[in-house]
Amino acid sequence: MNIVTVEDPIEYASEWMTQTQVNHRLGVTFADGLRAILRQDPDIIMVGEVRDSDTANTVLQAALTGHLVFTTVHTRDAFSVIPRLQDFGVDMTLVSELLLGVVVQRLVRRVCHYCSQPYSPTDDDLRLIGLTRQEVNSHGWRRGPGCHYCFNSGYLGREAIVELLNLDKTAMQMIRKNKLDELPDYLSQFHSYSFRVAAIEKLSRGITTLEELMRVLPHNALFHE
Repeated sequence: MNIVTVEDPIEYASEWMTQTQVNHRLGVTFADGLRAILRQDPDIIMVGEVRDSDTANTVLQAALTGHLVFTTVHTRDAFSVIPRLQDFGVDMTLVSELLLGVVVQRLVRRVCHYCSQPYSPTDDDLRLIGLTRQEVNSHGWRRGPGCHYCFNSGYLGREAIVELLNLDKTAMQMIRKNKLDELPDYLSQFHSYSFRVAAIEKLSRGITTLEELMRVLPHNALFHE
């Protein structure tokens, strides 16, 4: 398996892949590195970030030639990725044919397991996520008052919270026809795992707190849909 990356910077050196460093002083951009990678017969390509139209179009061309490509785009949530690609001026027909899915990740602090205690959320807490007491496992909610292990913060360690989009043929057709305004409603019903759903799961399992989720997630992520 030939895995090749282009990164800025290379954060973790790995012996299992060939890594290329972007060098702006020498004029080596993400797009330049990616074009060089395509001549190395890669099986999997990883591009650190899509920052401009040139890189976005080169990523699509790499995928068009049959390569599996992973990359990142800076957006506030998963639904914003496709309009962001459109802003780069790429061919949306290619996007509809080549984009397999979207994963967005945020890191939240975990409740300290040394001092965590169960607590009952208020009605205002539940109202923020659009649920009633009958609809949520509020018995699992926990928070930490603070101890010497967590330096009195109530948190110890971090946990990933993710949002997922899985694009089916209908979603691809909506992208192709530029019906991007209708896409979030469709995907949220059938083919997504939203920040809100992930947040409710983390709360119900006592992994993090509502205050931490509100600090980290986009301002509307917890609102009832």
